[in-house]
Parts: sequence; C-alpha cells; structure tokens
Amino acid sequence: MKLTQSQYNKIKSLLPTQRGNVQVDNHTFLNALVYISENRCTWRTLPKQFGKWATIYKRYRRWSENGVLKIVITELRKNGVEIDFSALPAIVESMKVRPKKKAQTRLSAAAGNTKAKPRLSVQIRARVKK
Repeated sequence: MKLTQSQYNKIKSLLPTQRGNVQVDNHTFLNALVYISENRCTWRTLPKQFGKWATIYKRYRRWSENGVLKIVITELRKNGVEIDFSALPAIVESMKVRPKKKAQTRLSAAAGNTKAKPRLSVQIRARVKK
C-alpha cells in the first residue's frame, strides 16, 4: 500500500516545512514508513526508491521526538487510512564495539602482567519510541 496523492494532500498542512537541499520529499518519506511497517524490514534494507535509509531514519527519529508522527498517524486514521505503524522498528541510537584498553591494561599491570591483551566489550544504548 502507498499513500495516494489525495491522502497526502489531506495531511500536507500538518507536516513541517522542508528547507534546504531536501533529498526526500515528505510524501516519499511517508511511503517509506508504510513500506517498513508492512514488510517489517530494517532501515538498512529499505529499497533505494525511497532514498537513503539514513535520511529516512533521521527524519523518522526527529518526527517521533517532536510528536509530528503521532499527529500524522492520527489524522490519517481520521481520513480512513489504516496503517499499522506499530511495526516500525525500535530506534537503536548506537551500537559500538570497542576494546577497553586502558581499564584492562591497568588491571593487568597491577597483577604483574605486562603483555595484557585488551578485551572487547559491546556498549548498546537504545531508546524505544512507542
């Protein structure tokens, strides 16, 4: 399913004004969200026809944080468009894998081991939007 032009025109006035060098228009962005929610795919597997996945993700995150997405979904439902946006993936802000060199080296040096190998640790910070 895609948002038709007439459905988009009904909610167009609620959307933030696009400024600057915009690579993806709001209509394409909303269709990308529909695609993600229907196919339950990840951001990175979004087809190229919607633009860069990072652009879509950043706008999704901004609109979610500012409450724009909630207003848009409510207005679409008032106009008879039923899209299950609850299937959108949770926002994972960052996932880093780094060696903790300093901490492991200090512990090993204190224990008398001068050839200590750093251990890898995974740091995940996630924020889920409902």
